Amino acid sequence: MTTIFGVPTAALYGQLLIGLINGSFYALLSLGLAVIFGMLHVINFAHGALYMLGAFTAWLALTKLGINYWAALVLAPIAVALLGVVIERTTLKRLAGLDPLYGLLLTFGLSLVIEGMFRHWYGSSGQPYSPPPQLQGGVNLGFMFLPIYRGWVVVASVVVCFATWFIIERTRLGAYLRAATENPALVQAFGINVPLLVTLTYAGGVALAGFAGVLAAPIYQVSPLMGSNLIIVVFAVVVVGGMGSIMGAIVTGYMLGVLEGLTKVYYPQASAIVIFVVMAIVLLVRPAGLFGRGE
Repeated sequence: MTTIFGVPTAALYGQLLIGLINGSFYALLSLGLAVIFGMLHVINFAHGALYMLGAFTAWLALTKLGINYWAALVLAPIAVALLGVVIERTTLKRLAGLDPLYGLLLTFGLSLVIEGMFRHWYGSSGQPYSPPPQLQGGVNLGFMFLPIYRGWVVVASVVVCFATWFIIERTRLGAYLRAATENPALVQAFGINVPLLVTLTYAGGVALAGFAGVLAAPIYQVSPLMGSNLIIVVFAVVVVGGMGSIMGAIVTGYMLGVLEGLTKVYYPQASAIVIFVVMAIVLLVRPAGLFGRGE
């Protein structure tokens, strides 16, 4: 049996795949958080609940309306984005200019409300959600067995993450967003509707969470607790990458997911804390994060 540093290659590749899958969700969720913080300066603690809401939207669409996975992959992020518009217009806009702590407390309260409602309606146990027939089964790569759906999750995450990066960094809309972050009064003077940009930014950020929720539904059971179990890790990823850094959120998400997978192979006892250890080290050496900019 072939081994690498004393570990069978099949086990190593399997854990690397799991790490890459986890990293895909870390990247998507931390990207949404980075986009929202960069524009609104709001630490969106409701992100985990909206991720859960995306998964539940897909599950309810299938069980109640017969809407399949592919349609849910489009409709669920839109539904979560519309809820995001309501949240931003009715609550978050009232906190503009205040200390970010107020936004954190507000979104933390919203997450408790959303999670509590779904726990009341559906309990704490998970609901199964099968992947579509086209993505079932697996492929033998010779050195490992690759489940098709897991491979799809990684590819879909990479495409969406870098499409988001391209829109923000390489398009006129992205230029408006970045300018509105730096000097909203000047951008408003040029006739650009800054409040609308803020609303669309929040909606787009939470739509990424809803999209991640749909991707996660066939892998993890659809549960009201699925967001709360993940959000602290995602915040750590954002801090390591740099608050508000788009590329930092993407690269750090995948990197820490793979590191977590490797830790499960070589030192399983530390796998639950390795991301937080990295966060502590990065904050000591570079407080702005790996890709962040200092004040």
